[in-house]
Amino acid sequence: MSEIDYSQKIPNNVNLNGDRTLQRALERWQPNFLGWWGEMGPADSARNDVYLRTAISVDPQGWANFGYVKMPDYRWGIFMNPAQEGRTAQFGESKGQPAWQEVPGEHRANLRRIIVTQGDTEPASVEQQRHLGLTAPSLYDLRNLFQVNVEEGRHLWAMAYLLHRYFGRDGREEAEALLQRHSGDVDNPRILGAFNEQTPDWLAFFMFTYFTDRDGKFQLSALAESAFDPLSRTTKFMLTEEAHHMFVGESGVQRIVQRTCDVMRELKTDDPAQVRAAGAIDLPTLQRYLNFHYSVTIDLFGADQSSNAATFYSAGLKGRYEEDKRDDDHVLMDRSYKVLEVVDGALVEKEVPMLNALNEVLRDDFIADSVKGVSRWNRIIEKAGFDFRLVVPHKAFNRQIGALAGVHLSPDGRPLTDAEWAQGAGRWLPTAEDRAFVASLMGRVVEPGKFAGWIAPPRIGIDRKPVDFEYVRFN
Repeated sequence: MSEIDYSQKIPNNVNLNGDRTLQRALERWQPNFLGWWGEMGPADSARNDVYLRTAISVDPQGWANFGYVKMPDYRWGIFMNPAQEGRTAQFGESKGQPAWQEVPGEHRANLRRIIVTQGDTEPASVEQQRHLGLTAPSLYDLRNLFQVNVEEGRHLWAMAYLLHRYFGRDGREEAEALLQRHSGDVDNPRILGAFNEQTPDWLAFFMFTYFTDRDGKFQLSALAESAFDPLSRTTKFMLTEEAHHMFVGESGVQRIVQRTCDVMRELKTDDPAQVRAAGAIDLPTLQRYLNFHYSVTIDLFGADQSSNAATFYSAGLKGRYEEDKRDDDHVLMDRSYKVLEVVDGALVEKEVPMLNALNEVLRDDFIADSVKGVSRWNRIIEKAGFDFRLVVPHKAFNRQIGALAGVHLSPDGRPLTDAEWAQGAGRWLPTAEDRAFVASLMGRVVEPGKFAGWIAPPRIGIDRKPVDFEYVRFN
């Protein structure tokens, strides 16, 4: 079923009212979710009318509509792509066998772990972005922030449904725990490190949505290959919504780069101090923010070699990005892949079984995709006539997970002594001064069509609306 039933208390296209026990369990979870949203969701926003996109179908042709909504009234629900008749497992030991409609007992613990980990990231990003609306550079950007927030909440619903529907009491307890952990909480933090980092300003937000939501794209794409059909169908629709989040990040950074280049041309200089004095974000600061968010994000893919990744693949639980386009046997018992390690102070490659290197495979796919957007930012700088180029650092830079954890390397991959790292870190990663400067620019702009001085307006608005449309109405 592709249409979504909005007549029910919980909008869905999974025939929720056909399972009264499940329906009652989720209706008990719903007020807890709303309580979490009120406590940890966007600050000082409950009374605003926001021009939001709401899913009305999972049909790619016209799947959403736009309209003013107060965010606490947003109709979060459970949406799943239609079942594909005769679908089979595409990889692993179950390759060619019918996809699973229920959880196989031997895979129960691993599937639950996968779903909980993915589910934990969704509310975490909302919590990280809780206060950003108070410093939005425009109504256009404020609306985009709120759209990202409500859809991350919707993705939390997607994972909570799977836990309730397929994992019994354990699943219900895990769904409750998704609302009890909080980003950065000393006693009960989120599962993955990147989701406990602060997102204190809009430059950090745009870098987060460009890089970290792109990690979400690749993780969800890998789960969309799963032989567990409900997980596959759920994540395929989540990817439809996720695309907007990456657009927000890429276009946001692009507009910052554009404004910075405009200021440099006006001043006829690329001197960072003069650019800052003019109220724009200098390119070296953009590079340091890029280095930080990129390196934190690639750690999300896990250790370079992982027995868990091998187990998940062989069992048919989690595939590779675009598995069906890979020209191999989709079992990988005899395949190898190159990973990095430091030997005698030098960075070297070594061949390892591909099954154990699947985190690295997914990381490399992410890196290739990330570079494309950075190249588009650089075209703006090149067109403006400046030599500076933004560059993604070496994937061994600033790593905290895997064989490269704690190994000091420069952004170009050169091994460093502790002293060399200490001397260079302030050139490569955001300093307290950088963050204080960026924070000083963060003043809220709420007049339709007006934008903060450190970011250029977008070329077009949302849903074919003009840029000066009143995307948020304050009540």
